[in-house]
Amino acid sequence: MRGMLYPATLPAALSKSERFDSIVLEALEPIDERWHTQLGKLDVAVDDVPEIPDADPATVQWGSDVVEDGNVPLARLVPAGVDAAGLPTRARIVLYRRPLESRAHDRADLTDLVREVLIEHVASYLGVDPDTVDGTQD
Repeated sequence: MRGMLYPATLPAALSKSERFDSIVLEALEPIDERWHTQLGKLDVAVDDVPEIPDADPATVQWGSDVVEDGNVPLARLVPAGVDAAGLPTRARIVLYRRPLESRAHDRADLTDLVREVLIEHVASYLGVDPDTVDGTQD
């Protein structure tokens, strides 16, 4: 019978998606500490990959709500609105795990990249400059 290779309490026991989720939470924490009140109606979500429209991926033009590298979306800010059933939806930032991971050399690089993307989208959501959200210029 096979057991776990690592005890569940060690970081190595986490799946790739669980490790990515912890990086997102780590990157979001200082932003949320500073802007908690203003971010009360904003959700942060993670998808493995973005949904690509039926068009040729090389010719897709992403909107200003998408942070991209080349023509590959890394994250998207979805504004609050109304769904198909007529129910209100909250605004949310959707981070795309696999494109972000493929651009990072290591965990520290991935944490920095996720942080930069979050700062850019939070700034867009709040209607302020990214340097204001970052807070490192204070």
